[in-house]
Amino acid sequence: MAAPSTDNLEWKFSQVFGEGRGSVEEVQEIDVLSCIEFDHSGDFIAVGDRGGRIVIFEREDKAEKNSKDKKKARSPEYKFYTEFQSHELEFDCLKSLEIEEKINKIKWCSRSNNAHFLLSTNDKTVKLWKVHEKKIKAVSSYNHNNKAGIKTARDLQIPTLDTRELVVAHSPRRVFSNAHAYHINSISLNSDGETYISSDDLRINLWNLGISDQSFNIVDIKPANMEELTEVITSAEFHPKSCHLFMYSSSKGTIKLADMRASALCDQHAKVFEETDTGSKSFFSEIISSISDIKFSKDGRYILSRDYMTLKVWDINMESRPVRTIQIHDNLKTKLCDLYENDCIFDKFECTMSHDGNLLMTGSYHNFFNIYDRNSKNEVQLEATKVASKIKKPTKMKGGLKKKSKDEISPDNIEFGKKILHAAWHPSDHLVAVGAANNLYLFHAN
Repeated sequence: MAAPSTDNLEWKFSQVFGEGRGSVEEVQEIDVLSCIEFDHSGDFIAVGDRGGRIVIFEREDKAEKNSKDKKKARSPEYKFYTEFQSHELEFDCLKSLEIEEKINKIKWCSRSNNAHFLLSTNDKTVKLWKVHEKKIKAVSSYNHNNKAGIKTARDLQIPTLDTRELVVAHSPRRVFSNAHAYHINSISLNSDGETYISSDDLRINLWNLGISDQSFNIVDIKPANMEELTEVITSAEFHPKSCHLFMYSSSKGTIKLADMRASALCDQHAKVFEETDTGSKSFFSEIISSISDIKFSKDGRYILSRDYMTLKVWDINMESRPVRTIQIHDNLKTKLCDLYENDCIFDKFECTMSHDGNLLMTGSYHNFFNIYDRNSKNEVQLEATKVASKIKKPTKMKGGLKKKSKDEISPDNIEFGKKILHAAWHPSDHLVAVGAANNLYLFHAN
């Protein structure tokens, strides 16, 4: 069976949550989305924001999910499920610093019963939450409701418990704290279902989900003299199938694959994925080469990485160069000075790929996000909006460079305040979720 291509997929707007009528400047900082994550079934979406809240949406049409007639099946629709406060604003007395409540990452744990378990983290603390449906019962059939009165023993009624309503409850089951001196940038669950890693700028720790007061440091790149520091860890992720393998990226643009079977402290990496740069270097070279996000394909064969300018696909068996390099912000090369002054050059764009690994997605400015075909050189550019005319047809790319189109926006007219930093792909369907300011947009393809 041929792999699906952007040629025969028609992307359409599906839903939007939290849509505001005001401009980007009017959106409150605490309402801006900071992470998006589908659960393993795709029936639930968890969204974190800068205010420390987690909002969960539930799929409405679960009966149609397994429909064999995909063409007649409607696009998946979601509804509000629950919302709770995961993290609060804290103060570090030793360092005299505020710890933001912003949710950096959310990860769903494998489901073993009717309850959902998910990990959430801010800059310092990881929490394991239990979310489950709870029946609220009340006593009914009281004896004093009998108007005729109680004359004999037969008139007595035994009070019964009836379910009055079904509520969604949430409670913190574990709090994993005091293990990171620097800001946590990522968490990743292991395929064994028992452990996970948390990564900050200089260290990666291994945790057991059942033990909150003990972790093992498996990567430590902190030099003895901090003046000799040349790079920081930007992201980390476990291999989806091999529980002993994990990778982490750095601000130098390298990806290191480590094997926990080799030693307790994985300072000696098994593989390094790094592209030899032969071009001329500038003041911004190191900034734009810093990797902001990495993802394994579902089968673990490929690695997807995103830096400021490019999206790269690596084969796990070939470290010397990526198998595909896609230029994302090639039109912004002349604007790097302006982007440095307004701090946009430090924006961390996420990347993701479809369940079969054939389609790649990442965000950009002006609320645009792009979907690329890994096998062909097609791309679809979409805008996070409900207006159908803003969804463009697939365009062909040559040598990883996009052809200029008549409706392509000039770099001078791009609104850098509108940006798609966070995105997620449904685990089994062509459905994508993207965050634009305080709005969650869903797009679906048939």
